[in-house]
Amino acid sequence: MTPNRRQFLNLVAGASAASVLSAAQSEAFAAYPFPISANSYNWHTFYGRDNKNWGEDLDACLAEFAKTGLKAYEPSFNAPEEVIKLGPVLKKYGIAMPSVYVNSVLHKTEDAAKSIAMILAIADEVKKLGTKIIVTNPTPIRWGGDEVKSDAELQVQAASLDKLGAALRAKGLTLAYHTHDVELKAGAREFHHMLLNTSPLNMSFCFDVHWVYRGSQNSQVAVFDVLKLYGKRVVELHIRQSKNGIWSETFGDGDIDYRRFAAALKKLNLRPHLVIEQCVEDKSPQTMDAVQAHVQDLAAIKEVFKPILG
Repeated sequence: MTPNRRQFLNLVAGASAASVLSAAQSEAFAAYPFPISANSYNWHTFYGRDNKNWGEDLDACLAEFAKTGLKAYEPSFNAPEEVIKLGPVLKKYGIAMPSVYVNSVLHKTEDAAKSIAMILAIADEVKKLGTKIIVTNPTPIRWGGDEVKSDAELQVQAASLDKLGAALRAKGLTLAYHTHDVELKAGAREFHHMLLNTSPLNMSFCFDVHWVYRGSQNSQVAVFDVLKLYGKRVVELHIRQSKNGIWSETFGDGDIDYRRFAAALKKLNLRPHLVIEQCVEDKSPQTMDAVQAHVQDLAAIKEVFKPILG
């Protein structure tokens, strides 16, 4: 039977509605860009308190990592040879490496040139393993110190980050700027200068939420202001919780309202790479080992960040 005009319009309208619904459902349930990961530093801290060395026996360490159910790992590299050594072990245990962390000295011209060359050499190796993000935290004047860089050094560092980011972008990789607490000193001049004087095309932001919290004297106001200011540049989160200012043994409710944070990410339409960095420090509780802690971390991250994970 040939449909009349009204029937035809109803059919078209129905098909259009179904198409829109299908597109919306596809968007809502799109696969998350990266599997939830864990940084190597948390494992160093857990192993350290038991007088063990994370990474000493790569096979044994990654076998433990695999027991947690985590499918991705963010290691730290100082040389390309370390990547070559780790690659087969990751493959053996079916662990992906979407991101890596590298150290750099970028506030001195000569040192910056050396750091950039080394990072680019590392980049060539990690790209073979599927890495997409390279995180770097430019080294401070002195780890644990109060010294701040001069204006001239900040300008050199920003230019170096932009140069490095452009070179990585040419290789199909993303540079993500990371901070600890020292960058928040002196009016957060180092932190803001790096993000305001680099191209968003060349440098993204790895938001280590708790270091911003601690660096701003335990301020959630600062955490959410940073998200408002630089949210569109966030490609990765380092996730850590504390209670009364002391790092918790596992991720959960505490000083930072991560449920509110996840809701804010959803509102901004952000789906950054989620990296667990639930480290322990001197006064942290000690009730479980690294595997048990990371099993709990993974479950809690999935629950708290459900608004963006889908």
